[in-house]
Amino acid sequence: MAQVLDAVKEADPATGAVTPAERTARRKSLLNWIAVHSLGVAAALFFVLPFVFLVLTSLMNGQQALTRDLWPHPLEWSNYQRVFNTDGFLTWWKNTLLYAGLGTVLTVVSSLPVAYALAKFRFRGRHLSLMLVISMMMLPPQVVVIPMYLFWAKQLDLSGTLWPLIIPMAFGDAFSIFLLRQFLLTIPNEYLDAAKVDGCGELRTLLKVVVPMAKPGIAAVALFQFFYAWNDYFGPQIYASENPAAWTLSYGLETFKSAHHTDWNLTMAATVLVMAPVILVFFFAQKAFVEGVTLTGVKG
Repeated sequence: MAQVLDAVKEADPATGAVTPAERTARRKSLLNWIAVHSLGVAAALFFVLPFVFLVLTSLMNGQQALTRDLWPHPLEWSNYQRVFNTDGFLTWWKNTLLYAGLGTVLTVVSSLPVAYALAKFRFRGRHLSLMLVISMMMLPPQVVVIPMYLFWAKQLDLSGTLWPLIIPMAFGDAFSIFLLRQFLLTIPNEYLDAAKVDGCGELRTLLKVVVPMAKPGIAAVALFQFFYAWNDYFGPQIYASENPAAWTLSYGLETFKSAHHTDWNLTMAATVLVMAPVILVFFFAQKAFVEGVTLTGVKG
């Protein structure tokens, strides 16, 4: 009889009392919340603590950076000024901005029309073209580095510059084409048909209809390309290593580290200055970046 009354009391919301089942559910929900947030905090610390150590070390003096101290005293903000005054550092910045900025623009402008054709046009060989694009994504750049270097250095005499890295971006990028193509598949064809009924050609439809609707996907591709060019070490090492005036930050940082191998505070300060623009760009564009990457998997 008592079990029946307890069951009735548990099922009757009018009593206002918290039943054992409700207490168990609340306790389980609280434990799940604590577990999930604990894992989130642990993961955040795993990624943030190395960067915090990097920044703190960059603010130490030369002697303190060689000790086990974790907090700088006093704060040596002059380390960043010393890094900026290093010969060639501002040149590395300019070269990196040229490489990453111009390369990103060329990649987006050249890849978008190809992705639009693969996503919305119906022509013979469309699937074969898509397979070729995917195959190019699987081809490591190290496989073709020798013939490409011979072409750019011996035939066009462009060694010692960044142009062998920038010019190919004007002819599209396989990963960017594939990512944009996947995003453009999410745009309904009815919008394109309505634009064509109003008299728009393919180019005008692309510029007036597709581009405004594909801004998240374009932003994602632009960020991927910008990060790749900003952090690229292999390309500048192959083509620009012989000319210090053409070095980028990634390659110049290696030489800076070699010249200041015992000055860990200066090395860390230079590393922070190299990383800061990428972090700021991602911080302000992360919404469009996440949205663009997420929507690329809606259709196949």
